[in-house]
Amino acid sequence: MWTIILAVGLALAVAMLVGVFLVGARRSGRQAARAQELAARASALEREHRVTDSILSSLDDGMVLLDDGLRIVYKNDRADTMFPGLVDDDVMPSSLRETVDRVRSEKSAEVVEVEDPGGRVIGATVVPVPGDGHVLLVLRDVTAARRLEAIRRDFVANASHELKTPAAAVQALAETIQQAAREDPGALASFSVQLSREAERLSRIIADLLDLSRLESEAGERTDVRLDRLVAEEAGRLKDRAEDAGLSFAIDTDGHVAVRGSPRDLALLVRNLIENAIQYTRPGGRVEVSVSSEDGSAVFKVRDSGIGIPSRDQARIFERFYRVDRARSRDTGGTGLGLSIVKHVAANHGGTVNVDSHLGRGSNFTVRLPLAGAGASAGAS
Repeated sequence: MWTIILAVGLALAVAMLVGVFLVGARRSGRQAARAQELAARASALEREHRVTDSILSSLDDGMVLLDDGLRIVYKNDRADTMFPGLVDDDVMPSSLRETVDRVRSEKSAEVVEVEDPGGRVIGATVVPVPGDGHVLLVLRDVTAARRLEAIRRDFVANASHELKTPAAAVQALAETIQQAAREDPGALASFSVQLSREAERLSRIIADLLDLSRLESEAGERTDVRLDRLVAEEAGRLKDRAEDAGLSFAIDTDGHVAVRGSPRDLALLVRNLIENAIQYTRPGGRVEVSVSSEDGSAVFKVRDSGIGIPSRDQARIFERFYRVDRARSRDTGGTGLGLSIVKHVAANHGGTVNVDSHLGRGSNFTVRLPLAGAGASAGAS
């Protein structure tokens, strides 16, 4: 009897132990599954974070997320590398801080421009993040765009002024001629010469403006160009003008020099530099034109013994409408656009133009252009 009771008790104990073990095993399994699920979610979130960070870091704009205490919550790589020191914890330009405060209170995005420690103009778009008082800053360097806008404004203002002067002169002379036809017919010839001169000046300004506009918008048709021949032809056309001005004129072309480019634009470059030398050299002076090849480049030089360019002006002479001597430029029919055209042509052909000038001793302009390849050179004409 006791044996049966002991056996039943042992069986019940074993059953209970097995039950407890099975319940524990099932619970451990659920905990393990839960842990695996959490690990998978964490891994997915980490991957999403890395993807998001990679996307934001690849943007050209700097991205900075600020909390309600102006502390940085997130900053992409671009913000660190392109705009260092512009936005740090509790440190930013006062105008940007005011904009952030206003955006946070009014819940409306704004754009503000600030200057960074390096003097660049930075456009900052400030966007409120709904719900938590955070603010997102999108930073972009707009220095080049603002400089271009200023150049365009100056160009329009200068072009209007330059066109207004000869246009007003033409109108005044036309009225004078009408009056002289009735009262002093003998003066008509003199007034007609002046009218023709002003009309020609107006025409040159318009032509140069059109050339400059074309050069800024298109590169021109490319072909093989014998630069030595082109320079000889353009210099030959201007030789009589130089001699009429009492100047000695020399041309030196060093054999076969070929480039790849636009014959029309290169002729414009050559003509402007030679005309410039003739205009600013006094009678008895000398103008020398040369073409050679040096170290893989075609080198075109125009030297003169003219009035020279003050050192303070040399950095600006390639700007549109910039004149060192405005009175002399107007007297000689200059438009103030010739050297700007030269710079654009050289740049469009992958070249450079430089000046070495001394006041009262003359100027030396040097244009360097890439030589055409051996195969292309052989076919140049």
